[in-house]
Amino acid sequence: MAHTTDFSGYRPLIEAFGDEVVTRSHLEDVALPHGAGTLALIRLDNGEQRRPSTLGPRSLVELGETLAAQIPRAESGEIVGLAVTGTGPHLAAGADLGAVNAIEDRGLGRMMAELGHQAYALLEDFPAPTFAFINGTALGGGLEIALAAHHRTVSDGAKSLGLPEIFLGLVPGWGGMHRLPRIAGPENAATVIFINALADNRTLRGPAAHQLGLADVLLEAADFERQSLDFAARMIAGDEELARQVDEHRAHADDSEAWHQALSAARRAVAAKTGDSAPAPLRALELFEEVPRRDRDAAVEAECEALADLMVTDEFADTVYAFLELVQKRAKHPAGVPAAAPREVTSVGVVGAGLMATQLALLFAERLQVPVALTDVDDARVSRGLERIRAELDRRVERGRLESAQAQALRGLITGSTNKSVYAGCDLIIEAVFEETSVKKQVFAELEEIVSAEAVLATNTSSLSVSAMAEDLRHPERVIGLHFFNPVAKMPLIEIARTPRTADEPIATAFALAARLGKSPVLTRDTTAFVVNRVLLRLMSEVQRAVDEGTDPETADTALRPLGLPMSTFDLLAMVGLPVAQHVTESLHASFGARFHVSANLQRLIDHGVTGIWAADDDGGSRRIPAETAALLEQGDAPRTAEQLLRDVEDALAEEISLMLDEGVVSSPKDIDLCMILGAGWPMHRGGITPHLDHVGASERVAGRRFHR
Repeated sequence: MAHTTDFSGYRPLIEAFGDEVVTRSHLEDVALPHGAGTLALIRLDNGEQRRPSTLGPRSLVELGETLAAQIPRAESGEIVGLAVTGTGPHLAAGADLGAVNAIEDRGLGRMMAELGHQAYALLEDFPAPTFAFINGTALGGGLEIALAAHHRTVSDGAKSLGLPEIFLGLVPGWGGMHRLPRIAGPENAATVIFINALADNRTLRGPAAHQLGLADVLLEAADFERQSLDFAARMIAGDEELARQVDEHRAHADDSEAWHQALSAARRAVAAKTGDSAPAPLRALELFEEVPRRDRDAAVEAECEALADLMVTDEFADTVYAFLELVQKRAKHPAGVPAAAPREVTSVGVVGAGLMATQLALLFAERLQVPVALTDVDDARVSRGLERIRAELDRRVERGRLESAQAQALRGLITGSTNKSVYAGCDLIIEAVFEETSVKKQVFAELEEIVSAEAVLATNTSSLSVSAMAEDLRHPERVIGLHFFNPVAKMPLIEIARTPRTADEPIATAFALAARLGKSPVLTRDTTAFVVNRVLLRLMSEVQRAVDEGTDPETADTALRPLGLPMSTFDLLAMVGLPVAQHVTESLHASFGARFHVSANLQRLIDHGVTGIWAADDDGGSRRIPAETAALLEQGDAPRTAEQLLRDVEDALAEEISLMLDEGVVSSPKDIDLCMILGAGWPMHRGGITPHLDHVGASERVAGRRFHR
């Protein structure tokens, strides 16, 4: 595709795109140091310091026209080079996803892809040296601007650099797929395009980006622009030593073994995260594999075709819904926050010293920087809990995630005891003891005699009734559910459970606490298993029911593969623990009846000490059921095919979610989708769970209505 300096043909795209926060291309002439001449500096600016610039048609047209206007100046020698940078802590964050998602016509999608290439080609083909000064956030199309320049500097204070496109349902389609391997080498390109993007949109800071070869030099944030101009001046003046250093830093893309390793790593990342359930990663693999054999024009054509196809898929629309509506909006502005002022939390108590309790204690100490008191029934348990915390802090120091002084300070904040009187001054106490209502009721009864009447009492239960735990207390209004997910440090979701008697202040306190902890809260009604475990256990019990009725375990375990879930049902059972899963299912069965199937086969496995259904072959190959495990399974004579079971599971989930909404467990399908994404790893490209159930017709088959209009 020949590039152009005339952008008038993109008027239909601008008109179809709708509202756009235009990122302006402010041009200024800068006198370079060392007498190197005049540099044309384009500064991208959307007028908002807090939000990074995004790139819609108007923004790209203005950038392209600004670049085109500088070509005669470069040819005449009026300017000796050109640079692009951003404002504040941002360069640019790529395309405006919400607006792109509104494009329903494939032809307009193709035009949008071409426009980015037309603008960026002017930077790459500019008749004088070009530079990108990466001052901050550079994501997607924002980073691709930098890749189109001849040279790049990056600030050591820059955050959020990457190519997240396949995470978002697209591909790096404005030259990133073609240029990055040639700049940073194929293996580093695979890391950025595939491994990082599929690791829940992992991004790079400036030093890491430089180390991977995305920039030629790393410069100090405090003096970044001046140093960048100095770098540009030296390169333009022909500083041979600097040019040699830049060349040595850059990787080379002509190493066939490096390409083999890169492709293998990319394929492994896609297989592990999305398999064949998401179109964007698969399309990206196709493009990446052909990079060594395509010139720029062929690469541009392939990228434009890929973007045009992907922009109009359900998966892209669902990803935009999940990312923008849920993760970016709903998670940060949750529903149900009371108007009451939250209680200030200056000290925390954790009842229990097991794995979950110690994770909670460390999280509170690290994020809140307040004293945390931890107790258990005997000194040995307390000592083991404190040792677990110390070991975790030592690991973080060894890995460079904490300074020794920071680890020592955190150890000093966490104390252990067998005497619950240590909770007397705590503002919030959370129990993480054995999952039995009577045990938890006893804990709360003891705490009520010790703590102030205003202190918030929380339970980390995953399946029991919070109301039942509080029913005999003098102050049941201050008891809440505060359900964290394992591992506590990594899982972002907190389910906040409210009973009919809970007052506003404890709920407001829970929301404020979640914000301080860096977690995403969702308010639920106090009901068995809240949201995540209720949905997951309905799914798991349907698969177990199928096995009990005669479906082959391998068929049952792989039937849900098209959903692209993080792991199979039986792998999830093994990770959760068979006894735990059975216990929660029994609680759900007691509350909701036969919808939650309590598997006799699963109970036999538990009774015989079996911890999982699958065992790896001796050579580490395909999984198998050990003979002794198979002998324990008693199956009926009504097997289902994988297709039948998948449809049955989808219908069961649609039924359960419809009931949850009718019961007022949460206020919106968005809350269920957010819970499943953040608490269960439900695939982003499925938009959570309810859009998928709409797409496959399950919601209308079961409930007679779609979850989303």
